[in-house]
Amino acid sequence: MFTVRTKFLSGVTALLLFTSCSAPKKVPYFVDAETISTETLSQLPVNADPVISVGDLLNIEVTGANVNALAPFNRGRYIDPEGRVNTYTRPQTQYNNVGLEVSTEYYLVNADGSIDFPIIGSIEVVGLTKKEVAEKIADCIYPKYVTERPIVDIRLMNFRVTVAGAVKNPGVYQSKNERMTFLEAISMAGDLDIKGDRENIMLYRINPDGKREVVKLDIHDKDFLMSPYFTLQQNDYIYVQPNSSMRASAWQMNPAVTATITVVGGMSSLASLVVGIINLSKN
Repeated sequence: MFTVRTKFLSGVTALLLFTSCSAPKKVPYFVDAETISTETLSQLPVNADPVISVGDLLNIEVTGANVNALAPFNRGRYIDPEGRVNTYTRPQTQYNNVGLEVSTEYYLVNADGSIDFPIIGSIEVVGLTKKEVAEKIADCIYPKYVTERPIVDIRLMNFRVTVAGAVKNPGVYQSKNERMTFLEAISMAGDLDIKGDRENIMLYRINPDGKREVVKLDIHDKDFLMSPYFTLQQNDYIYVQPNSSMRASAWQMNPAVTATITVVGGMSSLASLVVGIINLSKN
């Protein structure tokens, strides 16, 4: 009986040792990333222009040689009685569909994928890059309204991602340069918790065409550096799942079962003590 018990305990001990040795190997990011060739890395797209989606908030500025002629195409600007271009000292405000105050100097992309532009009217922008939208607006203005092609500058004002789960500082993080990588988002969130599962991270995304997708990310794998999901899109949601150790610590056992295990553990210790005494007496 004791031989079977001894073998069982030895097996459990070996399993625990194996688990404790293998777990640290899953902590680092991008294992063996240095083996990726420079040629492969150079083929990856860099600083892709964000694609406009429904709900985006755009700051659009139209400039050119004839400032007065272009003033009506800029929200917040007007021509005073003396013919000078002025700006409103206090922008009016409106509220978007979630109750947040939005300056009327910005353009909210409507549910139908358009923005309401001064003079021009409705312009379809969803699915286009900022550069494509800028070209489209310039085409609408020139040569119909001005004699020189204007310069249209567009900035995305609500590029943000949400990071939740097993990270040190979960929250919503804004990008100041209209782009963000996975590593930048995780760094803003204070990095992954030591018990965060590197091989099972969820990315929830709503694409510009309205289609939703959920993707499992494995940042333990070096190939994730070449994944199309390494570069994030506005409003991406990242959830870092807890690893098996963290999930086990959160599990609460029934008190009756705990008491039973305690009793059995005590009896097991007593049996071990008796065996030890018997072996000593034989010697």
